[in-house]
Amino acid sequence: MSPDDAPISPVSVCITPADIRFEANPDEDLLTAARRAGVAVRWACRNGVCELCEAQLTGGNVFNTRSGKTECSPATIMLCRCQPCGPVELEIKAVMASGKHVPQQLLAKVSDITPLSHDVHRVTLQLPRRRELSFHAGQYLSVLLPDAPPAYFSIASSPEQDALELHVQAAANWESAQRIIEVLRDEGQVMLEVPHGQACLASVPQAPLILVAAGTGFAQMKSIVDYLNASGCHQPVWLYWGVRRHEDMYLRSMAQQWHDASDRFSFVPVVGDDEDNDWSGHHDQLVRAVLAGGHDWAAVNVIASGSPPMVYTLMDALAEAGMPQQVFHSDVLEYAPRG
Repeated sequence: MSPDDAPISPVSVCITPADIRFEANPDEDLLTAARRAGVAVRWACRNGVCELCEAQLTGGNVFNTRSGKTECSPATIMLCRCQPCGPVELEIKAVMASGKHVPQQLLAKVSDITPLSHDVHRVTLQLPRRRELSFHAGQYLSVLLPDAPPAYFSIASSPEQDALELHVQAAANWESAQRIIEVLRDEGQVMLEVPHGQACLASVPQAPLILVAAGTGFAQMKSIVDYLNASGCHQPVWLYWGVRRHEDMYLRSMAQQWHDASDRFSFVPVVGDDEDNDWSGHHDQLVRAVLAGGHDWAAVNVIASGSPPMVYTLMDALAEAGMPQQVFHSDVLEYAPRG
């Protein structure tokens, strides 16, 4: 093999202050590499005119394809016009780390409410200025109703999608949830506060990812999987979804389609379906299924969505199996801390 035929090795790129890291090929522009990694860099024209992808080059050198010259740090560059000459450090203040987007209140139009099961509804919301809202895959929002405390729901759609999707469980005996559905149908609009949550992805993970959901915790995982599919993630992903009864797995066919479409994605349904439906027992069953996966717990990331008892049962079991606590992520750790 001649030197010209040698494979091109990717180089590391770091974006501060978010401390987001990804790899770029020397023969591609930094905007393409960033978007392939799922980094939410602003852009429009891709030819250096709009200047939305402007960044400060704070370390390393880049080749400017427009001028044909190498630029050295410090310099102001357009990501769409620059290829890395080696490891690069950039400063882009508009790129946020996981959970760092500032929540804002927005009035959303209810465009559709569709039953997904006997007690779960898919609610589709449209925002008049969708481009003004940024969030990460896996974050959640609050629905603000008059004379009622905020109601929190995971965003089931990915950051790339125009509409916001929620999965609202409204069993017949849940008066608060039933009222939310009624208000959404009758009013046709709702005030949201969005986004919230630390258990999310600011970029494509560089390690295998384990997703564990109980019940409508699947909504958070759908946002993450849609985002990873759109971003071309090459890491293996496992989804464990636990429910009490078969009919509670309201989008099982969707999860199975993900499983069938990609060798890197594995779906493991966990269904209790016993007579007493003791939910704590199903927590244990879900945890046992995750442990049975035989993963290298020192070399994965874990995102869990469910009730506090489920999340802490899972976290304790995985820690005992060798998982470092810093790779375990759940919003429960934020809103229901131990002690």
